[in-house]
Amino acid sequence: MALHRRTFLKRSAVTGAGVALTGAAAAPTAEAAGAGQGDKPVKRYALTVMGTTDLHGHVFNWDYFKDAEYADAAGNAQGLARVSTLVDQVRKEKGRRNTLLLDAGDTIQGTPLTYYYAKVDPITAEGGPVHPMAQAMNAIGYDAVALGNHEFNYGIETLRKFEEQCDFPLLGANALDAKTLRPAFPPYFMKTFRVKGAPPVKVAVLGLTNPGIAIWDKAYVQGKLTFPGLEEQAATWVPKLRSMGADVVVVSAHSGSSGTSSYGDQLPYVENAAANVARQVPGIDAILVGHAHVEIPELRVTNEQTGRDVVLSEPLCYAERLTLFDFELAFERGRWRVESVKASLRDAATVEDDPAITELLSDEHAVVVAYVNQVVGTATETLTTVEARYKDAPIIDLIAKVQEDVVRAALAGTGYASLPVLSQASPFSRTSQIPAGEVTIRDLSSLYVYDNTLVAKLMTGAQVRAYLEYSAEYFARTAADAPVDVAKLTNAGGRPDYNYDYVSGLTYDIDIAQPAGSRVRNLAHGGAPLDDAAQFVFAVNNYRANGGGAFPHVASAKELWAESTEIRTRIAEWVTAKGVLDPKDFASVDWRLTRDGTPVF
Repeated sequence: MALHRRTFLKRSAVTGAGVALTGAAAAPTAEAAGAGQGDKPVKRYALTVMGTTDLHGHVFNWDYFKDAEYADAAGNAQGLARVSTLVDQVRKEKGRRNTLLLDAGDTIQGTPLTYYYAKVDPITAEGGPVHPMAQAMNAIGYDAVALGNHEFNYGIETLRKFEEQCDFPLLGANALDAKTLRPAFPPYFMKTFRVKGAPPVKVAVLGLTNPGIAIWDKAYVQGKLTFPGLEEQAATWVPKLRSMGADVVVVSAHSGSSGTSSYGDQLPYVENAAANVARQVPGIDAILVGHAHVEIPELRVTNEQTGRDVVLSEPLCYAERLTLFDFELAFERGRWRVESVKASLRDAATVEDDPAITELLSDEHAVVVAYVNQVVGTATETLTTVEARYKDAPIIDLIAKVQEDVVRAALAGTGYASLPVLSQASPFSRTSQIPAGEVTIRDLSSLYVYDNTLVAKLMTGAQVRAYLEYSAEYFARTAADAPVDVAKLTNAGGRPDYNYDYVSGLTYDIDIAQPAGSRVRNLAHGGAPLDDAAQFVFAVNNYRANGGGAFPHVASAKELWAESTEIRTRIAEWVTAKGVLDPKDFASVDWRLTRDGTPVF
């Protein structure tokens, strides 16, 4: 199908504070079972709510970074084309009029497909294309989608254009206008299911997003939007939905269930608050969980006020799973009551792609495949991230070098031009590889999978030292005489790879025989011990600069410069300008792991 150059009109109207769809579902027949008052049979109704989350631009079962069908060791399959087949199966089993389809956010960022239609051929251009995710989700028939934090990565203009192109509402009860403190997006969606022989069933969906947006996309939302906690907003809205006649209340929350926060105490709100919401706010029947990228078939949380179980489920990200909430309702004392809720998952690997979806977006897919396979340079040797999390790897030095060069050029002619530049970079992937020979955009994109942008901060030597100590907590403490198992050496305390940082421009040892907080040794700059009072320009990605990972000092440090061009793009520009990718132009051994002063490797 050719690229669409038209604007979608939303079929559902925003009314007041939410989206109401009345009379939208025709009437299935209520089943009668058992005996009620006056020996009348009790009328029952079965409803199924389906859900996905963290789609991150996955329409096809395709790995754009490897230019091949997606495959992993677990045998998973990805993409909305697979989910569409699962959804069709459920609708046939349950009856389409008895189903609802939701998503819990992070939709328009994550693959070269979504990057292309945000930046290369942007949907915001006059007469621009319709976003592939809007096309696919419209065709599948989503009813409502909660906002994820990555919806804001490309700015509010792109998000609003995507919203305009969707036939379903984007929900965010805790995404408020910073000035009025009124909802900037519909807080809820309400759908009425007509039941033959019985009163209708009203289902309300409350959408909640992540407070961390205020940190992670500060440049786009500061002064425009504010994001209070999920618990307090749910406590405000759930009673309203019940008073509006909702028989069933489902929350779609872009927030994990662990009760933890990656941003420490920088915000007074919990990042992963879905279980808190279930525990603290009465009147909720089920929560579709997102954000954490974990698979939870069913989690039951008891509400502290009512003693009733709230059923939570998180389907695996990238459209690898579909959650099903199966509700059984009974009509008693003049109203519908939820008798039971069960959650389960369906696996995208058990079905084939829906040809309607693959045909719909085949042209867009082909355009992006051609884009990522453009050759931008030549590598003199193979570079890989296989050992990058525990050995200083040239491929990560490449990121740091590009960032250093961009920041130096940006600050030339300013009062900070004479300060030394340090640069932060993380081993995002364990499988990225830039092969010897021709280098393509997809090779470089696989190295830097996030749409982060670059920021320059002013930091002291003492602050950098504390930063490195915090980063070194990533390693498991290992005694000097203990065997080293690289599989168990990293990710101490559950810290992900993207929250471990190299810092270029310095040399240092990380002594993993020592306790956390006392590991950074022989820290030097220019061959001399680091001066704690010295000032440095710190080149850092916007996620880290805004507090992502809760690294010390960097979020509060003075900002000297920032830009909106992705670091991934800067890497491609750097390689294109060089023509030849040779480690002698960027690689250096800045750090090493030791135990009691003896190198581990």
